[in-house]
Amino acid sequence: MIWLGIDTANMPLSVAIVKDGTILAEVNSSMAVNHSLRAMPVIEELFATVQLQPKDIDAIAVSEGPGSYTGVRIGVTIAKTLAWTLKKPLFGVSSLKVLAANAVYFDGLICPIVDARRNNVYAGVYEFVDGGLTAIAEDGHFAIENLLDVLASKERPVLFVGKDVAMHEELMKERLKENAVIAPFPLQLPRASSLIFIAQQSGQEENTHAFTPEYRRIAEAEANWLMQQRKDQGNE
Repeated sequence: MIWLGIDTANMPLSVAIVKDGTILAEVNSSMAVNHSLRAMPVIEELFATVQLQPKDIDAIAVSEGPGSYTGVRIGVTIAKTLAWTLKKPLFGVSSLKVLAANAVYFDGLICPIVDARRNNVYAGVYEFVDGGLTAIAEDGHFAIENLLDVLASKERPVLFVGKDVAMHEELMKERLKENAVIAPFPLQLPRASSLIFIAQQSGQEENTHAFTPEYRRIAEAEANWLMQQRKDQGNE
């Protein structure tokens, strides 16, 4: 079975083609390049590298968020378009769970982090149990200090994963002391091959038409609009 995996949920870009449990090719990049310009060329390059055509794949896995609104939409749109035109099954996977998969054998809690600006983060809490990742806390949008307070109360080692961890590393070590573990740089980027592996394990095929990203919070423009609506109603 041949899988195509696409992760554009945040600044890193990862695309992989996996056949029968073997990675045929994978591209990972953390360069600040617009995914709308780069994602499709990378996918085309991968197919050329492995000498396959899009029609040869059997399933598509995509990172569904949370993360950058634009980044998430780009990956989901590409995946939905390919799934619809090629008539292939589509699988969505949490972008945070993809990061957590980099540390599946860690003996403790695994906390993938993606910056959400203004001292907020997208984060989840996972644990490696019985050969797979188990969500201890649902993915969400948190104030970093509140998240760290909750993690400190667990009194367990916590491995922080993700390229944005560096932004909050000092605070993590201050709050969790020796229980704060920072993943080394080779584990900080999401991998589309891990995305595919999780999709294979979950077996939860999406409805291609109904499938939507998991933003975990409303867009800033929408939040500002709602705030203005409340102000206007209060002045009536």
